[in-house]
Amino acid sequence: MNDKIRRRRSLRIPLLDIDNWREIGATLSRNRTRTLMTGFGIFWGVFMLAALVGGAQGAKDMLLSEFQGFATNSAILFPGTTSMPYHGYAGERKYDLDLTDLERLRRGVPELGTVTGNMYQMGCTFATERYSVSGQAMGAWPDYVRVMQPVIYSGRFINGHDMNAGRKVCVIGKRIAEQVYPGVADPVGRPLRINGITYTIVGMAGQDTDLSLGGRIDQQVIIPLTTFRRAFGRGDNLDIIMLVARGKESISALEPRIRRIIYSRHYIHPDDTRALNIFDISEEFAKVDKLFLGVSFLAAFIGFSTLIAGIIGIGNIMWVIVRERTQEIGIRRAIGSKPRDIIVQILSEGMVLTAVAGVLGLSVAVVALGVTQHLTAKGSFVPQFLLTPGQAAWIIGVFLVLGSAAGLIPAFKAMKIKPVEALNSR
Repeated sequence: MNDKIRRRRSLRIPLLDIDNWREIGATLSRNRTRTLMTGFGIFWGVFMLAALVGGAQGAKDMLLSEFQGFATNSAILFPGTTSMPYHGYAGERKYDLDLTDLERLRRGVPELGTVTGNMYQMGCTFATERYSVSGQAMGAWPDYVRVMQPVIYSGRFINGHDMNAGRKVCVIGKRIAEQVYPGVADPVGRPLRINGITYTIVGMAGQDTDLSLGGRIDQQVIIPLTTFRRAFGRGDNLDIIMLVARGKESISALEPRIRRIIYSRHYIHPDDTRALNIFDISEEFAKVDKLFLGVSFLAAFIGFSTLIAGIIGIGNIMWVIVRERTQEIGIRRAIGSKPRDIIVQILSEGMVLTAVAGVLGLSVAVVALGVTQHLTAKGSFVPQFLLTPGQAAWIIGVFLVLGSAAGLIPAFKAMKIKPVEALNSR
């Protein structure tokens, strides 16, 4: 009978033994201060690591949001002031970019997929039958949307037919629409007088990014460039030229040719870098990527340091447990407990503490990331402050595996304790 009982006990798996788990709970409860301090260390380590992993992408999204709506491989050209005399022309000379420059760039740099330009007119009056507001009008080509990608709330953007026929149509900025048509959700199809000339609204647009060139889309009215030139008596001069490179072509690699084409026509010294301002948006994206590469390394270093601190804490509590329970371990060995049982018992206590504190730290981190994402959301832009299930499982798994590994040495020490020595220890 006794042999049968011993065989049944030997077949019991410690990890599935309810009495084993009750003993673990009792052991951790008896040492509340030590348990709480160690648990807090694990909690903080998991929280910090999860917050760093989940927050890195959100922070990058927030920084990139300043360029949201721009084509990533684009650039803006606007004239500066010459700083060097050339071909009989004095320095400190102003000049204008024009339609001829635009066409020369289209022909001379085939690597550019889009070459377009804008004209602006300040102090325009936008009026309906009851309301009137002052603002800025912009003349643009339809391919403007390939550089600056506006949010179309209703209707459409200007198209090739509008340009070719010189139609009196316009795309109204959302803020302007709210002022001249208050309470009207969709002003498309309604009339709008611009400096006394009636246009038909074909779309309502805006932008999410705070970065603007020549003014925010929300606060201006866009007109086909052909119509704009006729309405405001504008010649060929453009206020800005916008470029988008094809495929993986780099704007910076094309810059020497762009400058050469502009400089040769306006008699500008080839070495005069101040004469043409080139705002390379692709470079700004590259700077952000480089910045967050460094941030990622820093986050990895901090996370690794926090991880090591948590693992050391688990290892320390294992040593303390073994030292405090030396006599108990000796008694267990004396009554026939197997070395495997001793190891599992010691490791189980650390694993339970790691799992409970780790899940709690992970949960708090997820809540904190969710609150941060909600607070930083702006319009349709929502930064990705989140932790994927895979990342969460990886964090908890790493803590459990390395935490268990940290407890192996104390566990093996407990296994090697001789019953006689344990019973005589104090």
